[in-house]
Amino acid sequence: MPGTTSILILGSADSEASRLRRSLARRVLLVEHARDPDEARELALRCRFDVLIVVDPAAPWTELQSTLVDSDWAPPRVLLVTDRERAETAVAALRGGASDVLLRPFSAEDLVAAATGPRERRAAPRRASSTRRRLVGDTAAMREVRALIERIAPTPATVLIEGETGTGKELVARLLHEQSGRKGPFIPVNCSAIAPDLLESELFGHTRGAFTSANRMREGLFVAAGGGTLFLDEINEMRLDMEVKLLRTLEENTIRPVGSDREIPVDCRIVASTQADLAGLVAEHRFREDLYYRLNVIRIAVPPLRQRRDDIPLLAAHFVEKLSTEIGVQPIEIEAAQLDELGAHDWPGNVRELRNVLERALLLGHMPAESLPKPAMPAPSEAPEYPLDWTLERVKCHHMARVLEATGGNKSAAARRLDISRKTLERKLGTVDPG
Repeated sequence: MPGTTSILILGSADSEASRLRRSLARRVLLVEHARDPDEARELALRCRFDVLIVVDPAAPWTELQSTLVDSDWAPPRVLLVTDRERAETAVAALRGGASDVLLRPFSAEDLVAAATGPRERRAAPRRASSTRRRLVGDTAAMREVRALIERIAPTPATVLIEGETGTGKELVARLLHEQSGRKGPFIPVNCSAIAPDLLESELFGHTRGAFTSANRMREGLFVAAGGGTLFLDEINEMRLDMEVKLLRTLEENTIRPVGSDREIPVDCRIVASTQADLAGLVAEHRFREDLYYRLNVIRIAVPPLRQRRDDIPLLAAHFVEKLSTEIGVQPIEIEAAQLDELGAHDWPGNVRELRNVLERALLLGHMPAESLPKPAMPAPSEAPEYPLDWTLERVKCHHMARVLEATGGNKSAAARRLDISRKTLERKLGTVDPG
């Protein structure tokens, strides 16, 4: 019977990674292989990993480890695989935070013991305890959001969270989970970051032999979220045939793994989010109406920052205190004139953009005028970069293509600039690499 550990193997050596996966497959819940940090980050968008096995000692695993941290769970334990002749690598890794070093050659039993050994850190809370997580703001809109969370959190009702990117939709979902009293985990799933062909297997699981690479049974995220909350971020990116299967799960509280003829009961609360206008997508027949009404039992609209400018001083003070502790620097003073400038900005990136501005100021030790965001406003006579009869979707793709060109074709860099996943960028532009 597989255990409950999830493992990510980092390294370019496909042959060794395959051997490690075979050794671990029947003893753990999940084993994935990433050839480089970018691929590892893509996997981390849809999976939580307990152990990071580093096959390539030159890989920047310390940087990667920090990006795999979930706000409720501890960072993954790091197990470094290296040669006996490279003792200095082992010593440096242990000093750098690795939990253990496995020296080649080693047996399958040694690998399993090292990877599934000490487990007490798996659910250990981080310093920033989840009990301190809160929605900052004292405007009427934010007071209403907090009151709604408090009222509906203890109920099993399905919740739809709507809001622009960077407004804090996942924070609202986590608060709903924390105040619900549910004992199971909070599992976030970014529907736009998972290839459409893989989403069904990720959510519902699959049986052994269900498809070519299914060499073992895998439980889906509905099962993993048992007794807890499954957060479906960017639900509008889900394919229409998947919407049908999700609707049945919501109505029957059962799932059918890919390749199985049996239905399995599930017990998890569904919270979905979108930055799109779902009602508009329904009207355009791009999202199922019956699923929309099933998700929209309770709707929480998270306001953009430009609609609650009075909260900016509170948010600024909150981020200065929080970030100065996290990154280990002295807090800075924000002058009244600088607060006025912050309040005058439109904040297209919302609270996330404000946080980034303040983090940059903390790292510099002060907030110079040039670090404040300046709204880019084209002259009225300036011609648009695209015909006015283009659809919004075509405009988005045009902008993505320009950003990709500006980064020299670096998809990962372009995705970071656009604040989307690399998978979404490839799907929108039809530039998926053959593999």
